[in-house]
Amino acid sequence: MTDFIQILTTVEKREDAEKIARALVERRLAACVQIVGPIVSIYRWRKKIERAEEFQCWIKTRAGLYPQVEAAVRQLHSYEVPEILALPILDGGKDYLAWLEDSVAHSPT
Repeated sequence: MTDFIQILTTVEKREDAEKIARALVERRLAACVQIVGPIVSIYRWRKKIERAEEFQCWIKTRAGLYPQVEAAVRQLHSYEVPEILALPILDGGKDYLAWLEDSVAHSPT
């Protein structure tokens, strides 16, 4: 088990994804944010089935920084209820994890 997580969020426009990615990396809240898309999402919203093309951000960070990442994503996100999911990074290449360790701020104590 590592001290790192990957956070997923989905946005409407590529520009929104890039704005979130740049802000998180500049603030050292994320080592890397990969932008995937467009993807198609089918979901229920306000009692209707909806379809949307979206872009997904894969945010690599330290588990202890989750509250700050969530706050930043909420601040920058355009959705009323944004997807913000944290998944544990159980293991990985030692050199990659060392780079991740060096690239994000240390969690507050």
